[in-house]
Amino acid sequence: MSGDHATGSRSGGFHSGPSAPVVDPSASWPHRMRATILAYIALTKPRVIELLLVATIPVMLQADRHHVDLPLILATLVGGWLGAASANTLNMVVDADIDQKMKRTARRPLARQAVPTRHALIFGILLWIASFAVLTVAANLLSALLVSATIVFYVGVYTMILKRRTWQNVVWGGAAGCMPTLVGWAAVTNSLSWEPIVLFLVIFFWTPPHTWALAMRYREDYKAAGVPMLPVIATEEQVTRQMVVYTWLTVLASLALIPATGYVYTAVAVLAGGWFISRVHKLYRDTRRGEEITPLKIFLQSNEYLAILFCGLAVDAVLGLQPLIDKF
Repeated sequence: MSGDHATGSRSGGFHSGPSAPVVDPSASWPHRMRATILAYIALTKPRVIELLLVATIPVMLQADRHHVDLPLILATLVGGWLGAASANTLNMVVDADIDQKMKRTARRPLARQAVPTRHALIFGILLWIASFAVLTVAANLLSALLVSATIVFYVGVYTMILKRRTWQNVVWGGAAGCMPTLVGWAAVTNSLSWEPIVLFLVIFFWTPPHTWALAMRYREDYKAAGVPMLPVIATEEQVTRQMVVYTWLTVLASLALIPATGYVYTAVAVLAGGWFISRVHKLYRDTRRGEEITPLKIFLQSNEYLAILFCGLAVDAVLGLQPLIDKF
């Protein structure tokens, strides 16, 4: 639902939003107010809503096939966005020092001192409280607790512990970005089951190749900031080999949901999965041959794969086709 690893530049995919302008004290009051508002908006990485849409809506539709509860979906998206905005804001508070060292993040609000750190911390906490309140009232306590657990894990475990200490930071820290699957299901059913866990695993396995592709492009940035992303400490061949492994795990996890879906999702999962695997395998082959590679292209294609897969699930659920498991 959130994630520095999953937002990054997010070029062509899930972007972190516009960089924040520095508030010029000599500017007119309307100009200063506008700059301040934009700075606070930038703290939330507003385009994270794209990941929420891709992951949350199809899961909610799958939880109640052939039925669309629009008010509940909208309320869950609002609560989820507030939670993601809180996590992203608190992440920037913790990461302000390394954001200043990376070209990709140097224009973030705290890196440019467009917002006082204390104000950003309070803002992040208020967003967290608002998220909990919205989900508790509009959905249920379970979904609110799951979002709170996500914020704690993302900021406390990923950002404060894993990110600067191990190359597996995005492997385990990526769990935070998988939580919309559990939150969406819980909002509808007030429970959890194997289906949202399978979708959780899809995003969990998808996150490393998605993120490492971006990190290969910004390797020097991460190196300068002292963040031990895999492309910083390993060769390109080693990185792309790991990407192949996780891509296969992603596709296999997606196929595990087939018994609970109809023919639309089955076709999309198989075809899109085969396409995604072929793209990552090509990157690995090109790397082994010493040919020029474009890892950022894989980053964009990974976004496309996830969007296609979850859109296929949404269509399948809305059509209410008989799950394959019911045919046997």
